Amino acid sequence: MVAPPNLSGVHVPLITPFDDHDNVDYACLERLAGKYIDAGAAGLVALATTGEATSLDDRERNDVVAVTAEVCRTRGAELIVGAGTNDTRTTILRHEALGEVAGVTSSLAVVPYYVRPSEAAIVEHFKLVASRSPVPVAIYNIPYRTGRGLGAAALLELASTPNIVGLKQAVGGIDADTLTLLGAAPPDFAVLGGDDPFLLPMVLMGAAGVICASAHLCTERFVAMVEAGLAGRVLEARAHAAALLPLVLALFEEPSPAVIKAVLHAQGEIPTPAVRMPLARASGPALDRALAALGAAQL
Repeated sequence: MVAPPNLSGVHVPLITPFDDHDNVDYACLERLAGKYIDAGAAGLVALATTGEATSLDDRERNDVVAVTAEVCRTRGAELIVGAGTNDTRTTILRHEALGEVAGVTSSLAVVPYYVRPSEAAIVEHFKLVASRSPVPVAIYNIPYRTGRGLGAAALLELASTPNIVGLKQAVGGIDADTLTLLGAAPPDFAVLGGDDPFLLPMVLMGAAGVICASAHLCTERFVAMVEAGLAGRVLEARAHAAALLPLVLALFEEPSPAVIKAVLHAQGEIPTPAVRMPLARASGPALDRALAALGAAQL
């Protein structure tokens, strides 16, 4: 069993770079992974939504995990791997496979989507996954993608479940359930902010850290914002948040990660801005607005 992870700080959910032939560019992925850790990120998330995990085949998924795990292992950084899907058997199999990969420190398991199980059934799903997983499990609560969400009572029940160590909370804001959870969660359960516009308020209300797709850009400033928030330096943190918000909004103007990839390509960081269908590449105006916001947000 893997030791409990340290989920404090900024975790970057890595994009998956593609070359001109629609192959994953693993050398580019390795370079990006190292870049974000060197810029102060506490860890990475592989196979996240931002990484277009649902558009990767099994071989690509395994290779993405292997590359990022080696980078995180050699740098002493956290690696969270997206291993959840909408059926319990496959979710368990994906978790069991993570036990064979050195460098993976925890999983991220999404609330089962599309089939819309009851809240009680979702709780039982996560309890079973956690009992079978060789790595600590963090839950991903994102009802606007899954069609089902977990309220405070269910989340607190899971927070006391062995081998469930955290939660990415992405409910489109900071609601009463989120505040109840932040106030009552046990100290060894890490709540992570997952909606980029609300990361600082989440931290100030007790979140341990964040999973931030926007931190592909201005990584150092996102790290500075979260560190200041965790340390209680509110005015300093607010200044960073105010400067970063226009960038966050620009990066999510079109379905993610299209605009993020377009900016990274414009910077020469990735070989193409390509996303796999059914996603579409970012429009020219969206890229222009994101580049302008980036210029204004850079330290």
